[in-house]
Amino acid sequence: MRGSEKFYEELKRGNHLVKVSEETFTCPYCQMKNKRHYIYKELLRHAYGVGESGKRSKREKARHFALAKYLVQDVASGGGSSKPGGDVLVDHDYDEKYVWPWTGVIVNVPANLVDDGKYARGRGFKLRDELKRRGFKPTQVQTVWNSRDHSRAALVKFDKDWCGFSDAIRFEKAYEADHHGKKEWYAKSNDIKLGLYAWVARQDDYNLKSKVGYELRKNGDLKTISQIMAEEARKQDQLVNNLTNIIEEKNQHLHEMELKYSASTVSLNNLMEEEDRLLQFFDEEIKMVQLKEQDQLRSILKDLKQVQSNLEAERTNLELQEKDLEKREKDLEKREAENESIRKQVAEEIEMNAMGNISLEFAASEQLKGDENVLKLADDQKRQREELYNWIIQLDKHLDSKETLELEFKQLTGTWLFGSNCPQPWPVLALLPMGGDGDVEVLKKVEAILKELREKERQLEYEKTLKQTLVIKDHKRNDELQEARNELINGLKLMPSHTFVGVKGMGDLDSKPFVEAMKRKYKEEEAEVRAMELCSLWMEYIKDHNWHPFKVRKVEEGPKEFVDNEDEKLKGLKKELGNKVFDAVTKALIEINEYNPSGRYIISELWNYQEGRRATLKEGVNLLIEQWRKKKHDMQLE
Repeated sequence: MRGSEKFYEELKRGNHLVKVSEETFTCPYCQMKNKRHYIYKELLRHAYGVGESGKRSKREKARHFALAKYLVQDVASGGGSSKPGGDVLVDHDYDEKYVWPWTGVIVNVPANLVDDGKYARGRGFKLRDELKRRGFKPTQVQTVWNSRDHSRAALVKFDKDWCGFSDAIRFEKAYEADHHGKKEWYAKSNDIKLGLYAWVARQDDYNLKSKVGYELRKNGDLKTISQIMAEEARKQDQLVNNLTNIIEEKNQHLHEMELKYSASTVSLNNLMEEEDRLLQFFDEEIKMVQLKEQDQLRSILKDLKQVQSNLEAERTNLELQEKDLEKREKDLEKREAENESIRKQVAEEIEMNAMGNISLEFAASEQLKGDENVLKLADDQKRQREELYNWIIQLDKHLDSKETLELEFKQLTGTWLFGSNCPQPWPVLALLPMGGDGDVEVLKKVEAILKELREKERQLEYEKTLKQTLVIKDHKRNDELQEARNELINGLKLMPSHTFVGVKGMGDLDSKPFVEAMKRKYKEEEAEVRAMELCSLWMEYIKDHNWHPFKVRKVEEGPKEFVDNEDEKLKGLKKELGNKVFDAVTKALIEINEYNPSGRYIISELWNYQEGRRATLKEGVNLLIEQWRKKKHDMQLE
């Protein structure tokens, strides 16, 4: 049992107080501070008004609809104020015709009870007040002047319900008890009749040819009690039917709202579960990315330590080479000194040749020893020159590379031996053996190479400076162009999109194919909801860095990435939703991989829709100029 039926059953069981007395009622559902007593019609009007109100809650409206149904079906049929009581209709003929609305007739009205003044216009205020003082409840009193016999009469109107009929009968019986009823008024007597005579208007009064009859016919009708009761029963039945239909409609509407609420609740729960699942998936992905980053960082730190270790080993090796070269330098100086000493000794011995054969033989033997030493020293110098020549040839082979040139330059200038604090500009010259024509030529060749290296060093520094300047200018110009392009894109977003140049979201997923695919499976409203859910899900897949459905192929221009049609997700999508949805997803993948592969989010781009390509800055500026001219022309026409 739903809605108002439940409250109606509670009212029938007497769980709530409705009827206070025979003529007064109260609303059991209003707050205590608003409690008041109603007559039957007022309470029925109150219950129906609250039930139709749009500002009350569904529970309040259902309660008051149940109250209205209870008043009509139970209270009215059980003796409410709208039904005639048994004591009212006692000794009354149900087929006797009365003037309705219930009207009393008062005759022989004295002048002191008739209102004077131009604003009275037949309104018997004094007479009405007199009747109220006697305990009657007239709603209106109308005085009537009969010009034929110059008499005054009055028509007293009562309520149209059975309470009014009861009051009218009581009014008639009160005057009959004083022998001032209709019978006494029409009785023939020679005595002068004093005082008021009154009765309830019936058919004979209605058919009078006097002013009283005219007013009764003008403002009332003849009806029997049976007719009035049948008419009220018909009206109540119609009211019951109307209220029943309204209650059924409200219950049906309430049932539909409950179904919609249930469907919305299920859909909302599904969305919340999907959101929780996506959040959990994202949290797991973030943890995996963090773990990968930590592993990469450990690997980098490990490689850095290895590089540092290699550098330390290389530095140690260089120090050993430096010590070896210093030792070789000292040996060469020592041999040169010995060679010079031997030469002096040979010269002195030749001068003393005349001293005798003994001295000559001794000198010849000494000369032979000196020649052996000279030959040995010459062989050492030749071997060192050959090593130097090989070094120079190897240096020439590496001059083409920029990095090799800098390294050899440091080696030749002694930086690799002594570091950046070398006191002499060309310390390597001190390592070369001195003496002989071959040594001079080697020194000249080394000096020429060093001169060429200095020139190349200056040229290299100039080219580095020039390149750095050009790179800075190019970056600045590109930044300015990109700022202008971004401003142009932001401006075009506010313009109508029917032009051939506009703003396009690169990587944005078109939802139309999803809606068309879902309409083949679901109803239109549910299809749109399903399509939006699927479109959002695939947009998240596209933004996922861990999903990269591309494969590399070699083309004429070089390696290029293409969408992998054998990807499991894409194959499942194509099989389930068709080619149009598959094409929309692959198109978004290609765009986001081309324009934002690292961020994987949608970016705005200036687009030429007519040719299907990225629009130039010039095309965007031309479009703005064209729009400005058109607007200026329209303003001139206005």
